[in-house]
Amino acid sequence: MLNLKSLREGIDHRVFTDPLAWRDRLLMWLAALCAGLCVVAFTFMTEWASGWFMHLRTGCVWLPLILTPLAGMLVVWLVRRYAEGSAGSGIPQVITAMSGEVPGSMLGRFVSLRVAVAKAVLGALALGGGFSSGREGPSVQIAAGVMASFQRGFSVKSHITANDLMLAGGAAGIAAAFNAPLAGVVFAIEELTRRFEQRSSGLIVTAIVLAGLVSVSVFGNGTYFRGLEMPSVSLAMAIPALACTLVSGLAGGLFSRLLIVSSMGGRDWFSRLRATRPVIFAGVCGLGVALLGLVSQGAAHGSGFSYTEGGLGGNDGMTGMYAGVKFVATWLSYWSGVPGGIFAPSLAIGAGLGHDVAMLMDSVAMPTLVALGMVGFLAAVTQAPITSFIIVMEMIDGHTMVLSLMATALVSALISRLISPPLYHSLSSLQLQKVRAQTPD
Repeated sequence: MLNLKSLREGIDHRVFTDPLAWRDRLLMWLAALCAGLCVVAFTFMTEWASGWFMHLRTGCVWLPLILTPLAGMLVVWLVRRYAEGSAGSGIPQVITAMSGEVPGSMLGRFVSLRVAVAKAVLGALALGGGFSSGREGPSVQIAAGVMASFQRGFSVKSHITANDLMLAGGAAGIAAAFNAPLAGVVFAIEELTRRFEQRSSGLIVTAIVLAGLVSVSVFGNGTYFRGLEMPSVSLAMAIPALACTLVSGLAGGLFSRLLIVSSMGGRDWFSRLRATRPVIFAGVCGLGVALLGLVSQGAAHGSGFSYTEGGLGGNDGMTGMYAGVKFVATWLSYWSGVPGGIFAPSLAIGAGLGHDVAMLMDSVAMPTLVALGMVGFLAAVTQAPITSFIIVMEMIDGHTMVLSLMATALVSALISRLISPPLYHSLSSLQLQKVRAQTPD
């Protein structure tokens, strides 16, 4: 029976008086601040690289036909030569590292300070070459690698493991990249791990707060897409909203399955070329992205941020081919093996689908359908509906659309499950197969 005496005995005053505990806290705060600084630095690098590419393309629209294949070949050669774990999104690598199946000697291949540096530099170089990728997924791997590098400094009494730091770093990476702290917490629970221990909650919130403070101090405390006022979904929009949900769910499921099948490889010529001549294959993919950029007047390149922002603002800068072009360009970019995420391009593809539905159904509420397309496609690709609708809600300050965003995310993710297994965990399973093949019995 609980009484006053037992209540007093249950209070641990050493939490505030133990010097070793304070040392561990300070080290945790330092790790989170460093993770936030690295994500901010990576953001500046990618923005500069994307701007540099668009400046070059404006001067000569044919230049990407040479620049993008060469950039792809250089980046993939550097990836395979120095940091093979930096290829792709980065989220599957963090999931793999946290699985408990990777030997300690191989853990650094997936999450480490070395891989984080390579991810930042080579990811920015890929965007500077014109590939269609984002920085949010790589921010997860970068922040996880930075925080995990501090693990040796913690005392044994802290019970802080490398997995705890990778989990907190991954959550902080999403939060800082999107300026969406709630999404960081949910992402850690829904995507990075299927279990949630009590001690993890404090680490995650601490990392998100401190990394978020760094991001806010640099970029300001605004939404990802600034100055937007999103209306609520009225009953008159039920049919366009349902159409947008179905289209984005189907397209997102197909996109997810395409990425998984492409990563698995096959007996076709392209898969054999990717397996035997990965550098040349990256050049072929780069040429494909450049050709798509040429026919779409540059829409295939970069993260798609400006097109997404324009669609949400009601500026009809998209064409009917935008979603299809971005879909194929992002697939080719991921398949090529260059470092780069799919979060931002997925939002752009979803925005394009919402735009197309609005145009086909003569709907005046284009920004609303664009937002629903964004959350629907992202939820279908990741099969993480809660993370997806919270990310979009925080990005556009769409609190008036909470129920419609939530419903769209849940239905789209359900449709996707009929088409494709979960993307990130499937890609992680492929990586674990390689680990098992390289690990002696």
